[in-house]
Amino acid sequence: MFLAKLNAERGRFSSRKKMDVVLRVLRGDDLDLVSREAGITAAKGSEWRDQFVASGQAGLKSRDADGRDDDVARLKALVGDLTMRLELSREAVQRLRGGVPLATGRSTR
Repeated sequence: MFLAKLNAERGRFSSRKKMDVVLRVLRGDDLDLVSREAGITAAKGSEWRDQFVASGQAGLKSRDADGRDDDVARLKALVGDLTMRLELSREAVQRLRGGVPLATGRSTR
């Protein structure tokens, strides 16, 4: 109990201690009672609960990587390459229409 009191005075709690408080509240224990026993305010206990739930919600939104991720990366690279080629082709057409010769591949320096 002395250590909990010391931590409360410093305002520092381990993530494990915070999780224990939050889980007790989520399981139905009274927030005021749990907070008092932990040496924190009910507002702090409520804050921890809200943070815990928000993080849990984010974890549920993520999905595991699968084979589609490799396909998506490969197709994005292909789209990028084709887009670059299209832009170069459009530039070449514009230059030819304007009477400007295309580069011969040799340096003019």
